[in-house]
Amino acid sequence: MRYPTLILSVICMVFTAGAASAEKRVAFVVGNGAYKNVAPLPNPSVDAKAMAATLRNVGFEVVEGSNLTRDKMTERLLDFGKKAQGADVALFFYAGHGIAISGTNYLLPIDADIKSEMDVKLGAAINIDLTLEQTMGDAKVKLVFLDACRDNPFAAKIKSNAATRSVNVQTGLAEMKSGEGTLIAFATGPGQTALDGQEGNNSPFTRALLANLTQPGIEIQQAMTKVRAQVNEETNKGQLPWGHTNLIGTVYLNGAPAPGAVAAAAPAAGASGASKASDVELEFWRSIKDSNKPEELNAYLTNYPNGQFRSLALSRIASLESGAKDVNATRNLSTGIDPATFKDEANQTTEDQIGLDKGQRRDVQRRLNGLGFDTKVTGQFDAPTRAVITRWQAARGYPKSGYLNRLQHKALLTEIVAAAPTASSDEERPAPKRRAPSTVQAQPQAQPQQPPPQRQYSNPGPDPAGAGRFIGGVVGGMLR
Repeated sequence: MRYPTLILSVICMVFTAGAASAEKRVAFVVGNGAYKNVAPLPNPSVDAKAMAATLRNVGFEVVEGSNLTRDKMTERLLDFGKKAQGADVALFFYAGHGIAISGTNYLLPIDADIKSEMDVKLGAAINIDLTLEQTMGDAKVKLVFLDACRDNPFAAKIKSNAATRSVNVQTGLAEMKSGEGTLIAFATGPGQTALDGQEGNNSPFTRALLANLTQPGIEIQQAMTKVRAQVNEETNKGQLPWGHTNLIGTVYLNGAPAPGAVAAAAPAAGASGASKASDVELEFWRSIKDSNKPEELNAYLTNYPNGQFRSLALSRIASLESGAKDVNATRNLSTGIDPATFKDEANQTTEDQIGLDKGQRRDVQRRLNGLGFDTKVTGQFDAPTRAVITRWQAARGYPKSGYLNRLQHKALLTEIVAAAPTASSDEERPAPKRRAPSTVQAQPQAQPQQPPPQRQYSNPGPDPAGAGRFIGGVVGGMLR
């Protein structure tokens, strides 16, 4: 009974990806560090590059930039605002300096030279509230991540030039409230400062986002809980991310969990309709979810026979048992493979470090097909491909994650493919741009064969007058 559960999970992921084909996902990703008038920050551009790659991998169209002047930053925001009109998901990520003046938050372009509050109000910095309102207001789901809670580098100048009245120059960023359908996350709490991390690496906050935000089957608020825990632990409780959420539905950036997991949790939901696991159950699951010992996963099923993670536990047990049958053959097949391949974990970051382009991703998919792990050759590592990579890793005895690292990729390339795989129909025609798993799961039973539902918001065609009003609103708002 365990193998059908595993197959059902994979089928669900395929259906989820199909249902999301009409989704529109747009992201603004900018990292500013090479400041001209204050000490530079070494890592924001590194953070932005990694985040852009991660989001593209799950179907976002990314408006990206590093070390932007105010004019260049305004150009990117205008582009993002146009593309985000009518989007299902609009995501805003910024790493760099941000300041709070009298309770209002501002982002700093690299050419900012602020000597007084007047410089800020006249446009030397970019008002976050106005920017989000102008660029993302029409999106169905709005996600905002600000890795900008650093010390205000212009605080002393602003205070010294406030001769006529007091100016409230805050530490870090000020608290922000989210509107309907919005999640806002700061690297640390309001009025506190966040760490930039070691030079050349990601900041603690961005590193946690990269590790958790696009994990398959993880809902966005659950992912942010993991982010907070990781940052808190990594900084020895010196930094705790903060956020404000007003989402009105469940949001998944990389596929919803299998229907079995939802169905198993439903009886415990009660009249409220909630499907949250208890804190004790959640902690139990976290402690064994990556275990390679079936007895530990069975212990979870014994304690929680109708638990929220029952389907996932069954699938993992089936995968472990399947991998155990082939482990000896795998070791023989893998003669000459670096022993570290069987130990080193793989994740989104290690895969990004390989630098696979679309052609190389297709080659990976062809090889997996040739080895008997069927997947479509699209050049995109979507949820079904991640599931196939996990199966291949399990069969070879490598740590299972659905992502590759350099050693695993090298090992795959050394395997002898019995027959040259033929191109799939998906490979013979251009793939739809940046498809991704379903995001807002209103009705899990939705049929992928049906056309996408009518959107409840308007998305008109080209409108020169409307475009003029939009651009005027953004620029005018920033100068207020």
